Amino acid sequence: MVFTEFFQQFPVKVLTVALLIILIVYFIRKFIKLFFDKTSFLDEKREETLMHFSNQVTRVVGLAFFFIYVLSHFFDFGKILTSSVVLASALAIILQHIIRDYIMGLTYLFERQIHHGDYVILNGNRQGKIEEITMRYLKIRQYDGYLYTVSYSNITELQNGTRGRRRVNESLILNYRQNPDDAFKVMEQVAQTCNEKYGQYLLKDVNGIPIESFQFNQITELNVDFKGHQYSLSGLVKEADFVEAGQKVRYELAMAAYKNDLMMAESFETSH
Repeated sequence: MVFTEFFQQFPVKVLTVALLIILIVYFIRKFIKLFFDKTSFLDEKREETLMHFSNQVTRVVGLAFFFIYVLSHFFDFGKILTSSVVLASALAIILQHIIRDYIMGLTYLFERQIHHGDYVILNGNRQGKIEEITMRYLKIRQYDGYLYTVSYSNITELQNGTRGRRRVNESLILNYRQNPDDAFKVMEQVAQTCNEKYGQYLLKDVNGIPIESFQFNQITELNVDFKGHQYSLSGLVKEADFVEAGQKVRYELAMAAYKNDLMMAESFETSH
């Protein structure tokens, strides 16, 4: 009798339900992991992404059930759900961005546009490795070490570089007084040097021929930030070599600019 009364106390019931939900979430996650370990019809990256996403879903659903259980002791949810159509509509309008995030997140996931660990460029100005995929947002680790978080509804453009290939795209911004003909000769020489020294990084076809060698793309943008013109060089490399290849190309560009006395662009604040 005392034992029964003990479990009828509200704090004890809440703690019991919380422990039960934790156990259920744990076993669901273990079952999903075991399922992927025993099957092989999905590739490893796809399995890792689904595992990561399922962990997020089970956590959110578990918390939702817990809060509903606790609040049900203070509110009559049956009456609220049957008599508050207007309230539900108002909440849908207020939470439309959150709902949109969830829908777009599911779309990105099930259309296989992103995987955990992919290298992506978001909205043209943020790039890095996907470190976390949640139900509402992405977290990417940028090359400068910062962790960037963006909700799905704020993603207007997504470029995924992880499909076994990446395009190195490096550039010099030269002063507008720099003679373009001289700059062209230097950039073409840098492209040739990169092909000779770093050809092992290039992505090749079945015959061992580079799909896209390092090449000079001429002037890709004029008057960048009112400082100068942009001269770009690019090449298609293997995903695993992307970071190192980019470092090598940047070094060759810096060395070429130094040796050939190219006029680098300067801001008005630093010009003399």
